[in-house]
Amino acid sequence: MTDTIAAIATPFGSGGIGVIRVSGQQSFDLAAKIFSKTPADGEKKAPQFISHRVSHGFICDGDTTIDEVLVIPMKAPRSYTAEDVVEIQAHSGTIVLRRILDLLFRLGARPAEPGEFTRRAFLNGRIDLTQAEAVADIINARSDSSLKFAASQSLGLLRQSIQEMISVLTQFAARLEAAIDFPDDAGAFSYTSQDKTKLQSVADKIERLIQQHKDACFLKTGIRLAICGEPNVGKSSIMNRILEKEKSIITAIPGTTRDPIEDNLTIEGIPFVVVDTAGIHQTDDLVEIIGIEKARDQIEAADIVLYVIETGRPFPEKTVSKSLPEDKPVIFAINKMDLIDELDMPQLPEKYNCFPLVEVSALTGKGINTLKTRLLETCIGNLEIGDNAVIPNLRHKNALVQALGYMSTIMEGLENAQEEETLALDVKNCIDHLGTITGDTAPPDILDAVFNNFCIGK
Repeated sequence: MTDTIAAIATPFGSGGIGVIRVSGQQSFDLAAKIFSKTPADGEKKAPQFISHRVSHGFICDGDTTIDEVLVIPMKAPRSYTAEDVVEIQAHSGTIVLRRILDLLFRLGARPAEPGEFTRRAFLNGRIDLTQAEAVADIINARSDSSLKFAASQSLGLLRQSIQEMISVLTQFAARLEAAIDFPDDAGAFSYTSQDKTKLQSVADKIERLIQQHKDACFLKTGIRLAICGEPNVGKSSIMNRILEKEKSIITAIPGTTRDPIEDNLTIEGIPFVVVDTAGIHQTDDLVEIIGIEKARDQIEAADIVLYVIETGRPFPEKTVSKSLPEDKPVIFAINKMDLIDELDMPQLPEKYNCFPLVEVSALTGKGINTLKTRLLETCIGNLEIGDNAVIPNLRHKNALVQALGYMSTIMEGLENAQEEETLALDVKNCIDHLGTITGDTAPPDILDAVFNNFCIGK
């Protein structure tokens, strides 16, 4: 990493500020060649860069002034990449930023690859792989909760947890290796109750991290909420009320919604993907049949189902029993409560009394806030969103599952007095899988997969 890289670090387009980032041994020299305290038509004054102090001046190409800028030099290792870094704050615009970037390329810098600045920060030891991934998660955060988790990971909380587990396993492995290599000096290996307690603690912590991933994976993708029910019970109206905008078409004609309609929603910082589906009923109409099949697919893919019924109709037990999967949380919403004085309230059969029931009026908005609260309670009521939670990252989960498998093998082998050599190999494999999370033992293909998902300039 002796070469110097440069890239535009802000989105293309017109705006107030555009930032060009330069990193590498030549950063300060390259910046000094194109930066002047005075415009190009005046007497050029060479800059005297002081680390972490902003300099005001101009970017010049020979006798031409390109832009008035601020330059921030950062001396290694106190920079994002732990290398010499210069950030140039110019006016945002495709032409001006590209012109400055081309100047740097002509003088010897090369274009940065996707994620290369963050990759250099990782390779230079300023951050670990979990913190590098947190950078992307912060950029792509869809809710306050996902931002909170990403920010906590960027501070190294997951790394600290992984390193604590690796430390316990490394100490245990050292005793095994000593018994294998130096039996006369170290003596025979003995498995103590203290060992059992420490190893069980590691296994329990891995299980908790896996469970946290399962509980919190919706922070990236959003909780999928399928709104279903018979035709013309007000599913689309309820969706519009929840979203607070006219997303679904509403008419008095049953079967208006044929294809699923979805939109994003955030409730108290938690992201949802809300899907309005076709009314479920018996029909010979081929188009409606296709719409109903799509509705069933959406129910199957959903994390939670909102089943809408209405006043004045009997509870559609036959339709409900065929439509609702047994393994998903369900909330029943009784709609059109504004007509309750004229119509009868539907009665839920006893077997459905365990499901939450919310009375709403899509026409007046009554009960919609209660419905949102009930959605949160049903989806995340048992989820502990704390500072130690893990960003829902499938790569982390897969590594933890592998590590947990080795932990089970290790503890079973210890109970059965397995040979030290086999135990030591299993402990090493467990450490290696945990190390892939922080990047300590991650192979190049994993690093490529992580950093290739970054944008250029980050």
